Amino acid sequence: MNKILVFFVILFSLQSCKKETDFIYEVDDVRVEKDQVSKGIPKSTVEFLSIAYADIFGSTITQNQLNRLSLLYLAFGDKKLLEDLLIKNMINRPESQIPDDEAMRADVTAFVRNSYQKLYNREPNEVEAYTLKKNIVEQTDLTAVMVYYAMMTSNEYRYY
Repeated sequence: MNKILVFFVILFSLQSCKKETDFIYEVDDVRVEKDQVSKGIPKSTVEFLSIAYADIFGSTITQNQLNRLSLLYLAFGDKKLLEDLLIKNMINRPESQIPDDEAMRADVTAFVRNSYQKLYNREPNEVEAYTLKKNIVEQTDLTAVMVYYAMMTSNEYRYY
């Protein structure tokens, strides 16, 4: 009887020390897609200037203005700095058609959606809409001009 008990104890201890190697995870399949913001074609100088002018003033740029700005653009070395200065100059002109701050704060969701549609030609994703809306609501010194400036000087605005 003693031998049988020892045999079962040894057999049981060998079975209990066996390492588990099979892991089973229950995971739902997730389809991962590329983000919609895959703009890879840069706007030419003329396209950039024409589109920026139309987005800010709501009208087409004259040929004379476009020629002058194109020459300035070609003559200037730092293109990003020049784009920044041009956008800043156009936005701050009194005839610019950027929504005023009261309209922006009256319906922040519509302002965010309309700004993305106008400037990026797409709907904002959930993170973009939430972040911009939160910033507008929490930062009372943030103006519509600042939002347009930030969006128009971003890399995405420079591409199709």
